[in-house]
Amino acid sequence: MNPKDIVIEYVGEKITVPVADRREVTYEKIGVCDCYLFALDSEYIVDATFYGNKARYINHSCDPNLISEKIVVDGKTHIVFTASRHIEKDEELTFNYSFDYEENKIECFCGA
Repeated sequence: MNPKDIVIEYVGEKITVPVADRREVTYEKIGVCDCYLFALDSEYIVDATFYGNKARYINHSCDPNLISEKIVVDGKTHIVFTASRHIEKDEELTFNYSFDYEENKIECFCGA
């Protein structure tokens, strides 16, 4: 895979931020350990928790080989992951989650 190649789109259910906030609480109450919420813009979130694809399993790294980008196709915004550098066959795909607001809550074990 070459730099700037689109690797995969992050897909799921498009919901508003207030709905995402409520779902996050509900998911925790029912024991869903991992929820997959990705901000589309200031109003919408893509929830891939139950209706996503393999993109939701891309792990974090402080030295990632993918970057997330937002592109507009036919007037609709999409989240895609593009290669930030050459990616070797069988190399794990990673991106930086950028959870700055949760630095004290989530410890990073990426080893980068």
